[in-house]
Amino acid sequence: MLSGLNHITIAVSDLERSLHFYTQTLGMKAHVKWEQGAYLSVGSLWFCLSCDQLCPKDDYTHIAFDIPAAHFAAYVECLRLQGVREWKMNRSEGQSLYILDPDGHKLEIHSGDLKSRLESLKFSPYSGLEWL
Repeated sequence: MLSGLNHITIAVSDLERSLHFYTQTLGMKAHVKWEQGAYLSVGSLWFCLSCDQLCPKDDYTHIAFDIPAAHFAAYVECLRLQGVREWKMNRSEGQSLYILDPDGHKLEIHSGDLKSRLESLKFSPYSGLEWL
């Protein structure tokens, strides 16, 4: 039986550039690096950068990172001042900033959780929404 999310690995084209982005720009903690990769963490999540050939995606697939609402505005302002590229405007519940990493991976900085999202659906349901 599954008990949670173990880790996320993303392919990167330039390890040093990505390591700088994820640690210096986003604030993840670096643990180790080697010729073809690095292990980082954010909260209790293990995050791996792995040098590989990129396979760009044009769909909505993305990774969302949590941030407390009290820190959201200042964090977003800091990212924007650093010139982080945005890929989407937020149109859903909660505060979100949708950004791209140096390789174009789609990321979201989000303040909210599943409980708040489900509560919002009671008042503004998605088309064809079905409660399970």
